[in-house]
Formats: sequence, C-alpha cells, structure tokens
Amino acid sequence: MTDTPDTDQRVRQPQARDGARDGTEEVGRAEEAPAHEPDPSREDARRLRRLNAWRAAERVLIRPPMHLPLGERLAGLAAGAGSVTDLDRPTDIYGDGVVAELEARIADLLGMEAAAFFPTGTMAQQVALRCWAGRTGNPAVALHPLAHPEVHERGALGAVSGLRTVHPTSEPRLPTAREIQDFAEPFGTLMLELPLRDAGFVLPTWEELETVVAAARERDAVVHFDGARLWECASHFGRELPEIAALADSVYVSFYKTLGGISGAALAGPESLIEEARTWRHRYGGQLFQQFPAALAALIGLDRELPSLPSYVAQAKVVAGALAEGLSAAGAGWFRVHPEPPHTHQFQVWLPYGADVLTEASVRQAEETGVALFRNWYPAAAGPPGVSFTEVTVGREGLEWTAGDVREAVAEFVKRLT
Repeated sequence: MTDTPDTDQRVRQPQARDGARDGTEEVGRAEEAPAHEPDPSREDARRLRRLNAWRAAERVLIRPPMHLPLGERLAGLAAGAGSVTDLDRPTDIYGDGVVAELEARIADLLGMEAAAFFPTGTMAQQVALRCWAGRTGNPAVALHPLAHPEVHERGALGAVSGLRTVHPTSEPRLPTAREIQDFAEPFGTLMLELPLRDAGFVLPTWEELETVVAAARERDAVVHFDGARLWECASHFGRELPEIAALADSVYVSFYKTLGGISGAALAGPESLIEEARTWRHRYGGQLFQQFPAALAALIGLDRELPSLPSYVAQAKVVAGALAEGLSAAGAGWFRVHPEPPHTHQFQVWLPYGADVLTEASVRQAEETGVALFRNWYPAAAGPPGVSFTEVTVGREGLEWTAGDVREAVAEFVKRLT
C-alpha cells in the first residue's frame, strides 16, 4: 500500500511542500492534486473516488488512519486514551500535563537527557539546526539533496533560519565516511535522514553509519538525525533505539508517519540544547495553548505500533519478493522493486507506464476485486518519460498476506494495465 500520510507533493518534486509530512508525509501528500492538473473540481472527484475505493477495499497492506472517517478517528482516540494516561487529570496548558508526559517517554525511549514536543517536524529540525549553528559558529548544514528540508520545505532552512546547505554526495544513498572526510567545504552540522525516504527508504549498514558519524566528529561537526522514521530502523541495524540515537547529538522523531498519530514531533538531545530549543519553539510560533489530542495519539501509537514494527519489516521483505515474482510472471516488462530486500517496512516499485495509467489500474482493482495492492503512482523525476513509481508500506493489515496472495494480486493488477 502506498505510503501516504504526508501532505507534501511527491518524491523529488521541487515544488513539493511540507504538510502532514512532518509526520508521515505519506497519506495526505500522496493524495494531493498534481501540480499540472488544470481542473481542481475534476481532480477533487478523482481523489474522492480513489479514497472511497481504498476505504471500501477488504484487503489492504496497510489502512492509514488518515483515510478513516472523522468520527471513527475521534472514537478511536477516546477509546485508547484511558490506556495511556489518567483521564481525570487536567488537560495540558502550554506543554505541561500529557504533553510533558510524552516528552519524558521519548527521552527515555531514545536514551537522551531531554525531549521537547513540536507541532511539526519541520519546526523541530529547523530549531535543532539553528541551535547547532549558533553553538558551532558555522551555519552550513551538510545533508543529502533528497533530504526532507531540501525537497519538501520550500527552502525554509535558508529563508527562515539563515542556514546554508551543502551536499557531500548526490548518490541515492547517505554519504560515506570517505565523502565526509574529503568534502572540500567546512560545515557545522551533518544531518542524516534515517531512512532516506526519497531515495527509497534506504539505510546504510550499522558499520557504515558508525564510520560516517566518526568522520563528521573528526571535522568537529555535530551530528543530527532526521529520524522521522527512526522507529523502523532498529531491525535493519540490529540495534535498540537508544544505541542508534546515541550516535547523534540530537534526534528528531515523528508521531504520525509510522506511529499513526494525528500530528507532532519531538526533538531529543542534551538538556541544554532542549532548553534552548524550547525558547526557539516559542519564537517560531510552536508554543501552542493545548495539544492533548496529538499527544494522546502519539502515546497510543507508541504502545500499539512500536512493538509490532519488527514484524512489519519482516513481512515487507516477503511482500517485496512476491511482488517481484508476480510482476515477472505476469509479463509486466521492465520493473524494479527498490531496495530489494527492503530496509524497513516501506519500499518503492517502479514500472514503465504513465502514472495516470498505473493509478487508474490501482483504483479499478480495489473497486472490482476489493483488493488494494497499490495506491497513487508518480512520474519519475529523472530518466526517460513514461516511468513511474509508487511507495509500498506494510502495516498490521499486511501481516495477513501470504506470498501467494501478493502474486495473485499482482496478476490482477497487471491485467488492468492492458
């Protein structure tokens, strides 16, 4: 199932903007109308048709909370709230109460001294990188050109915080230690997005990550992890979250991407950094009066989804392999499942068809068979015309699929391409 919880535009699109993606830039963002769509009313109708087809599908690989009706989401929040906090306590005011409880939970989960809740991940990272620039005396941030701030935030680091970005590599992976060591330009902070979503949710090996961090330290740079999806990296690295987070000076995590929350993010790190970050959060307009719905949803997601992530990652490998087998058997022509095997519970599928053709086939399959294998497809940002990709996410619902189920669904999908 396509990962769609953000409100950004599609992967690698320069015009992409950050919306829910500060959290799972997946559901909302993938539902946005294409930038070239000339008739918004027609696209609204198409979007509603897609949404209705996916909501009604009996079999899915994941059922994103953003696709649920408002009443159902509110009922779920009310039903789960009592399991994560005392409902007789006062509601939060400017960050106390259940918000402070969530912050303490995140600091403990990541093994950090402190954590601060932010309404968006964009704000959390903007503040973190600004604080580090002030402390290092260098406003240059080394990051990948496909990293979230470069693709989905409309140049916010430079426009709002006066930071400058540099790129140690443009390869569709995180930089190597040698690339960090040999990079000609000084920088104060190295930002690593784990996983690098727009390159296919790719991760380095644990040993590679350790050497990259060590190379940055040799240059007297601090290290910040864009860990919007850090939760699902533990299986690939074979390490627990505190050991992963300990490599960095600060870490940002999202609550709505993997955990299915409403919104919000947290920045974790040393106590002194977090106190400074709280000041900048206020200055940036992030000191909201009350945020208990988002905090409650995050706590519920931590309890419900975090323990299941290893099983999602393992099942994604089964699904990816069966997809490749099914596409080959169905005569789909050239295709690519990337990466194979997946590094997390999310991966890409590429096919040599137009995005509209592939999306229509996805919708028709859901409408006609009750099986939603794929969701939206998007034109490749580079390469020959007529090549498109989609993102596949395996969640709780996907655990029920066998490899045979996937191959059968692929065959039905390919039928609708002719």
